[in-house]
Amino acid sequence: MSRTRSTTGSGPGVHRRSVLAATAAVAVAGGAGYALRPDEAAATAAAAPDRAAALASSRQAPAAPLAPYTRGTTLAALATPGSGAGSGYRRLADGPGWQRVVRDGLATAKSGRESRRTALAAFVQLTDLHLIDTQHPLRLEYLRSTDVHAWRPQEALTVQGAIALVERINALRGAPVTGAPLHFAMTTGDNTDNNARTELEWFLTVMSGGRVTPNSGDPRHYEGVQNSGLTQYWQPDAAVRDADKQRGFPHLDGFLTAATREVRSPGLNLPWYSTVGNHDAMPLGCYASHGDSYLTELAVGGRKLMELSAAEAERLQTALKKADDPQGAQYHEFLKAHARAMRPVTPDERRAPFTPAEYLKAHLDTAHLGPGPHGHGYSTANVEAGTQYYSFRIADDVLGISLDTTDPGGHYEGSIGAAQLAWLERTLTENADSFAVVFSHHTSKTMDNTRPDPAHPADRRHDGDDVVALLGRHRNVLAWVNGHIHRNAVTPHTGSDGHSFWEISTASHVDHPQLARVVELVDNKDGTLSLFTTLVESAAPARTDFTDLSQTGLAALYRELSLNAPGARTDLAGDAGDRNTELLLKKG
Repeated sequence: MSRTRSTTGSGPGVHRRSVLAATAAVAVAGGAGYALRPDEAAATAAAAPDRAAALASSRQAPAAPLAPYTRGTTLAALATPGSGAGSGYRRLADGPGWQRVVRDGLATAKSGRESRRTALAAFVQLTDLHLIDTQHPLRLEYLRSTDVHAWRPQEALTVQGAIALVERINALRGAPVTGAPLHFAMTTGDNTDNNARTELEWFLTVMSGGRVTPNSGDPRHYEGVQNSGLTQYWQPDAAVRDADKQRGFPHLDGFLTAATREVRSPGLNLPWYSTVGNHDAMPLGCYASHGDSYLTELAVGGRKLMELSAAEAERLQTALKKADDPQGAQYHEFLKAHARAMRPVTPDERRAPFTPAEYLKAHLDTAHLGPGPHGHGYSTANVEAGTQYYSFRIADDVLGISLDTTDPGGHYEGSIGAAQLAWLERTLTENADSFAVVFSHHTSKTMDNTRPDPAHPADRRHDGDDVVALLGRHRNVLAWVNGHIHRNAVTPHTGSDGHSFWEISTASHVDHPQLARVVELVDNKDGTLSLFTTLVESAAPARTDFTDLSQTGLAALYRELSLNAPGARTDLAGDAGDRNTELLLKKG
């Protein structure tokens, strides 16, 4: 690893590593291999000069010397909940930030490293955005009758919240520790919530820039559980005293009209990559039911189930957790049995589920290019091979690898097939002279679903322990970055030969505390490396003004509602060592 170079000596203008990351993004491989196929390479080369120039100029490096940039991060400040005023509903306000914790369990922290360190790369991780079409007929809101957390009062505001997160990332003028320019952003799955085309279109527009109308069905008004009159859901516009208002939730005239009107996203101002999650791959995040015509017809049709008895809801929720219906056959029959209880809604073809191939093609659509790269990691080679994993060059000495940990056999937990595992081994071996950062949706502990892939029954599925063992055999692996669990967690791993790496899991952006994470890779020039992790919140104000139903006001409300969501877990921020950290490693 002798080719690392300092960013501290860079002069003004476009940073060399930014150019490398941008141009390499145009010519990286899909899941079928590391190099583009010859026909793709020729087509890409023709467009590369203009595109590379646009990408390279999307984020200018600051003049030397680089300085830490902590503004807008949780090192500087943090939205802090106040105490409930009788009702228990708590308001958010600006509070002190979280300090950085040094974790030296895998390598000794040596004095003086602050003055020696050189930056290798810096990037942002977004995960579990869960952009939600709240009016979609195939939703499980009615499980709230047995589990209050099965429906969240903030769900109608996921688009506004995601845009505010994009605004925050755009405002970061450098990395928090080194001041180095941010190379790219990576979304680690569950970008959508219900495998719906509406949600996919919203996600791609939020990330790449444009106008979004977070509404489906009748364009004139909302049709869903929040104006249903059912008291188990927050009815913000109605006078009814629903269960959430009894907990202190406000009455907000015009909320649903505001929540479904057009908003604008600036799009990220740096290249972004995409990793697939179970909610992107399967309806409801768990059913391998793309061939079920009844469920597809219901998704786009004019009937929606909104209420269910607690006993029936408990049985359905238990079946979901047990994963004894991976193809959704029992779910199909359940919905048919409750057809008479469904309420009329306006049909909408845009709510149809999308297949894995359609997911790839949507990313490749130049309408969603933004600052690139074309395909956001995916290529036509992925489409032809039917794969959703790939590698890409982050910087001179740093390789990124995006895995597909969703199980096509069904269920919300993950695994990977033998073919992908062999590709991962080969990619790491062929790039042994580069540091490697691996991205996935599932964590090592949630990859315990080894149900066979119906399309490839001979392709043995491998769990998280197998992936940890493989990564532990490669001395160039620094980190495995993922999401899925909606909680901050940082876990050390040591392989059988003594090689170590860090697993970095980041909280979601749908449940409080709604965070993203900046990761910096640094060579300490003393035989150790450091991975700095710094959490960031959205750009929306911490304090909510209930009279402000603007795009920004709704993004602030999104944060506060998530804090107060009944039944919400209170441990998702993790411990201090899972938040803002310095993670030390021995240099291989």
